[in-house]
Amino acid sequence: MSATTRFAINGAKGRMGQAVGRVLEETGQTISARFEQGDMFDLTRSDVVIDFSTPEASLALCEACASEGLSRPRPIVQVIGSTGFTPEQQDRLALYADEVVIIQSGNFSLGVNLMIGLLKQASARLNAKDWDIEILEGHHKRKVDAPSGTALMLGEATAYGRGVNLKDVKVAARDGITGARKDGDIGFSVIRGGGIVGEHSVLFASEDEIITFSHSARDRTLFARGAVQAAQWGRKQKPGIYDMQDVLGF
Repeated sequence: MSATTRFAINGAKGRMGQAVGRVLEETGQTISARFEQGDMFDLTRSDVVIDFSTPEASLALCEACASEGLSRPRPIVQVIGSTGFTPEQQDRLALYADEVVIIQSGNFSLGVNLMIGLLKQASARLNAKDWDIEILEGHHKRKVDAPSGTALMLGEATAYGRGVNLKDVKVAARDGITGARKDGDIGFSVIRGGGIVGEHSVLFASEDEIITFSHSARDRTLFARGAVQAAQWGRKQKPGIYDMQDVLGF
């Protein structure tokens, strides 16, 4: 991407926003605007927006991107790393897909996205009757949504491999006398504590063996670099909703 591409950052003072800012500065990119909660979105000098905020803030920003993009030959790119969207909010986001290049992902890590591809294959080959799936994730104590967006992506990948909808087999918590596990359930467990950046594991457990896929994030910079890579890719695309699997050609 040319150094003349102008980047705005939404959620600029947050941990991820700061990491994105550092990556852009290190690579000599132009930062045209930094937004925080309650700011007016002035996008007149921006080509792309990297957005790690909240679903409602992301929706308001997407509306602003759509409006600003109408007067331009090329659409604005909005890279969304916000998580915790409800189905209704996701439907609202899709309304802007004709005017904005939206790249939305619960995780911008290359490693996690490779893991998703492997999970689709593994779950297609390990049948639900003999193999139980459990997803364990851990994040810092300030994270407000659970399970994490990444954990849900991993769950979607395993459900996809088995040809089912995650919402039909998801078990988000167990407490008390829950009864025996049902074949085909995909369970989630959540840890929140300290400064954990991101830990995710997917267990396939049979009566005789356990297979574990895991990913550990050591520094938020890896997510920031992935988001910038997504923005670079998005500048060449038509309006629509994409994810990191599209960006990486998976």
